[in-house]
Amino acid sequence: MRGITDTVKHLLIINVLMFIGTLTIQNGVFYNWFALYFPKNDLFQPWQIITHMFMHGNMMHIAFNMLALWMFGTAVEQVFGAKKFIFFYISAGLGAALVMLGVYYLQYLPMESEMLAAGFTSSEIHETLTTGRVMDGANVAQRDLLQSMFNIFNSSMVGASGAIMGVLVAFGMLFPDAKLMLIFLPVPIKAKYFIPGIIALDLISALTGTSFFSPNNTAYAAHLGGALTGFLMMWYWKKTQFNKNRWDR
Repeated sequence: MRGITDTVKHLLIINVLMFIGTLTIQNGVFYNWFALYFPKNDLFQPWQIITHMFMHGNMMHIAFNMLALWMFGTAVEQVFGAKKFIFFYISAGLGAALVMLGVYYLQYLPMESEMLAAGFTSSEIHETLTTGRVMDGANVAQRDLLQSMFNIFNSSMVGASGAIMGVLVAFGMLFPDAKLMLIFLPVPIKAKYFIPGIIALDLISALTGTSFFSPNNTAYAAHLGGALTGFLMMWYWKKTQFNKNRWDR
C-alpha cells in the first residue's frame, strides 16, 4: 500500500481479518470470544480488553473507523515512529474501555446493592440476568431495576473508535492548523477547532443520549475515554520531551 505507514497498514489488516472472522464463524462464537463484555457476565474474558478494539459490528462501522485510522494515523505515525504509535494507539483503546466499564459499574453497582438489600441473593440476581427469566417475588419497581441491570450485564463493546479518538487528539495537537471537513459539511475547519468540536458532540451525546452522527448504541463514554487518554499522553510527552522521561523511538 502506498501513502500509508507500516503500523497503520498492519492495524488495518488485523481489523479486516477480525471482521471477516465475525462474519464467517457462525452462531456468534467469534464475537463472544473477542468482543468486550461486562466483567460480571460469564462471557467476559481478560483478553477482550485488547481484542474488542479490533472488532466491528457492521460494514459501515469498520469502514468509517479504518478510513479515520488511515487518514489521521498515518500522519501521527510519521511523527511518532512505529513503536511509539502502537503504544499510543493501544493505550488510548485501553483508556476508552476502562472509562466505559467504569461508567457501567457506576450505574450497575447501586442497583445491585438495592436488590441485595431487598433480600435477593447474588446467585438469584446472576441467574436472572443470565437467563432473562422473571425473578420470583420481584415487584414492578424491582423488575424495572432488573431490566436496567440486564441491559448493562449483557452489553458488549466492539470497535477501534476509542483508540482512533486518541489518534485524532494527537493529530490535532501535532497539526493544529491542518484543515479538515465533514463529508456533509464541506467547509474546511482547522484541526484545533474541528477535533474539540467532535469531542464536544460526543460529550453532549453521552450526557443527553442524543446521537448526532452515530447510531444510538454508540459508546460515547468510550470515545471520551480514548480522547482523554490521548490528550493526557500527548500532554505528558510534550511536558517531558526535554528530560530523561521523554519517549525515544
